[in-house]
Formats: sequence, structure tokens, C-alpha cells
Amino acid sequence: MDRCGAIFLCLCLLMLQNAAAEPRKELRIMKNMEAPRSRSSLSFPGQLHQLEQLLLNTSFPGHNLTLQTATIQSLAFKLSCDFSGLSLTSAAVNRVPQARSQHAMQFPSELTREACKTRPSELRLICIYFSNAHFFKDENNSSLLNNYVLGAQLSHGHVNNLRDPVNISFWHNQSLEGYTMTCVFWKEGASKQHWGAWSPEGCHTEQPSPFQVLCRCNHLTYFAVLMQLSPALVPAELLAPLTYISLVGCSISIVASLLTVLLHFHARKQSDSLTRIHVNLHASVLLLNITFLLSPTFAMSPVPGSACTALAAALHYALLSCLTWMAIEGFNLYLLLGRVYNTYIRRYVLKLCVLGWGTPALLVLLPLAVKSSVYGPCTIAIFDSWENGTGFQNISICWVRSPVVHSVLVMGYGGLTSLFNLVVLAWALWTLRRLRARADAPSARACRDTVTVLGLTVLLGTTWALAFFSFGIFLLPQLFLFTILNSLYGFFLFLWFCSQRCRSEAEAKAKIEAFSSSQTTP
Repeated sequence: MDRCGAIFLCLCLLMLQNAAAEPRKELRIMKNMEAPRSRSSLSFPGQLHQLEQLLLNTSFPGHNLTLQTATIQSLAFKLSCDFSGLSLTSAAVNRVPQARSQHAMQFPSELTREACKTRPSELRLICIYFSNAHFFKDENNSSLLNNYVLGAQLSHGHVNNLRDPVNISFWHNQSLEGYTMTCVFWKEGASKQHWGAWSPEGCHTEQPSPFQVLCRCNHLTYFAVLMQLSPALVPAELLAPLTYISLVGCSISIVASLLTVLLHFHARKQSDSLTRIHVNLHASVLLLNITFLLSPTFAMSPVPGSACTALAAALHYALLSCLTWMAIEGFNLYLLLGRVYNTYIRRYVLKLCVLGWGTPALLVLLPLAVKSSVYGPCTIAIFDSWENGTGFQNISICWVRSPVVHSVLVMGYGGLTSLFNLVVLAWALWTLRRLRARADAPSARACRDTVTVLGLTVLLGTTWALAFFSFGIFLLPQLFLFTILNSLYGFFLFLWFCSQRCRSEAEAKAKIEAFSSSQTTP
């Protein structure tokens, strides 16, 4: 009897030892994940998936299990199909030693509804918290609020499209002035150079107080708050009118530019080099308006990422082409006014076409060949203020994602072309004023001069320089002026094209009448 008791006692001790050894395996993996060699190697995703599977399948007494290392904390919960919701706060669980700011996750009762339809058994919810962001580095080396990444996963399938969102709160004690806070999740496999990338899909960002960021997301994965420098945010109440103005203005410009191009091809034999340059500018504006209107639709629709990348590159190319042809118009105006009689360039229009269409193509293909991720879905944050706090809406367009490419090949290129055309415009107005001063009746030409000034202003695209006044008290007026003037840019060019054509026909008719009258005069 004593021998049987001793054997039974040994078996119990072995079972307790095995049960105690299971959590140590998870701890060993968590410590391996913290090792410096795991931060830059491809082993971390595999270790993370292994940790998730162990936590989903491990057995433990009671209703929950908590494991933690220096920068990682893991929690596992047993859930039943009568789950009524769960709230977790960093103050209620064992804190990670290096964690200084609080965080919380609130799960709705809807969480287990789909899983219980197929597996009405005990479910497992696991949460893995990281207090160091080096595990989730993307290609942009994005900055995260508090360097926190909070993850959650439910056994028996993925959880998405929740009607009641999962609420993730991040508290902080730092100033966020000049930054845009965006709730994001880690999208595994979204990057070729890294094992994933941050995406805002399915998440809504709010700031109930100056020291809290609240993320409302309709799925389970790894969440964080992306910090991006933002000198100026667009108010949410202006989104609808600006969108409507852009839609109407770009549609009118598309029709006007298309009509101009068709009229040119109809009377191609009668066109000169000046008209051909105008038509190329119209073609670039037509391409710009079409790609701009398609960009938000492609960014929000469930299309392959390569389609949004291609559209973003096409939109950037159209913008660069439009800016280049504006500069070509300025150069051509300088030749017309400054060197009228002694300038001849062989195959002038052909060389300008190579410059106007080839240079932008080279500037787009070069960064695209170096890193294809410079183009793709780009998130724009729009803030919405209310009495108790601030919320953010995220809209996506297919556009330039790289800050360096945007600074150099969008703002820098646009700034140089705008400055060049402003100088040409000022010189052209001074030249016209000097020529008009020699006329006998300058007052009779006041109306024509006004039309000429307005036409040259539109032709050279100087209204695009308004993009550099999006700060301080100029932000709201600039938004509406820039949107109205530049969305209707193609229509204004059409009016200038028609006025010049009517003027040419009137001058030709006057010459014919003068010639006829001189022939009939004895």
C-alpha cells in the first residue's frame, strides 16, 4: 500500500512538473524574440506564430494565464459562448516592467458569435502586448505612439467585420502638436522588403482627451497608433464641399480639354507650333483630371495593390507632365516676346514633346525601379472636433507614399516650375506694358490688356503656386481657391484657346477685307 501511494505521489509530481513546464516554453520563445538577432532576421514572424499557437492550445488552471518578459506580455483567456464582453487595462493586469503609459482593450460580446456557430465549445482569446516597436518595423521606419503594439487573436478562425468594434485605448503624457495620430494594424505580407506593413483599414481614430487616443477597429490583429508629422489638418466639415467642387470642376475640365484636343485634330493642317504646344498642355491636364478622379475609388475598392500603385504612378506622371508643359509655355512665351526675329529651332515641337512627356516619365520610373512601394494607397487624416474631444477620419487615395519623393518630385518640382513661370509672367507683363506705352491710344486697349493678363496667368499655371500657402490663417482660403481654380484649370485653358482662335480668325478676316478693299480701290 505504501508502495502504491509512493508511485501515485510520483506520478502526481511528474504531472505537476509537466504542467508547470508548459508556460516556461512560451516564456522561452518570448525571450528568444527579444534577442537582438531576432529583431532584424526573418525568424521573428515564425516565433510569433509559434507563440500564438502555444497560447491558443496551452492548458492552465483557472480562467486566465499571464506571462511576461522585459518587453512582451502574453495573456490567455477561456471564453464560453455566453461571452458578455471583456475589458482589459494595464492597471488591472501585471504591468510590463518597462511600460510607463497605460493602455486598454475592450472586446464586445459579438466577438464569439461567429465562432460559436460552428464550434460551440470553449474558446480561447489571447492578447500579446509589445512595449518595443522594433519587432514591427516597416519600410518607412514609422513612429508609433509610446512604441506600443497591442495584439489579440481568437481561436477557431479570424475575426473581422464586427458591428460593435474592439476599442483600444492608448494613454500618453507627451505633446502631439504637429502630429497626426492614425490607428493602424499590422498587415502581414503587405510589403516585399519586410514581413508586413501598417494599414488603417477598418479602424477609426478618436482623441477623447489630449492624453488619450482611442482606436475603434472591426477586427482582431496587432494594433498601434501611427505618428506622422502634419503641418495642417483639413477640417471634416470641409470634406464634402471640397469633394463636390473637385468632382464638378474636374468633370468640366475633362470635357473642355477633350473638346479642345478633338478640335485640334479636326483642324490639324491649319495649326501652328503655338497651337500644338497648347494642345499638349490640354492633353496633360486631361490625363491629370482623369487619374485624380479615379484615385480615391481605386484606393478604397478591393482591387490588387498593384492597380493602386500603377494609378498612383500615372497620377504623379500626369502632374509632372502638366507642370512641365506649363514651364514650356513660359519658355515659348519668352521666345515670342523676347526673340521674335532671330530664333529658329529645328523640329521645335518634337523636341518639346520629348521634354514634356519624356522627362516626367523618367522621373517616375526611376524611383519606381528603386522601390515600388513609393506609390500606393496614401492616407490623409481629417479631424473632426466636438465638445469632449477630437476624432479623425481617414481617407485614402492612390498617391506618392515616400516623403522624400513627395518633397523632391512633387513640392520641389512644382515650386521650381511655379517660380519660373511667375518670373516669366512678370517679365511678359512688363514687356507688354512697354509696348503698349508706344501706342497712340493705350486707354482703348485696356480691356484687351486685361484679358491678356488673365489669359497669361492661366496659361502659365501660376494658380498652382497657391499650394505653398497651406498654413496658418491662409489654410482655409487656400483650400477653396486652390480647389476651385485648379479643378477648373482645363476649362480656363479652353476659354483661352477659344479666345485666341477667335482673335486669329478675326485678324485673318480683317486682313482679307483690307486686301479686298485695296484691290477694288482705283
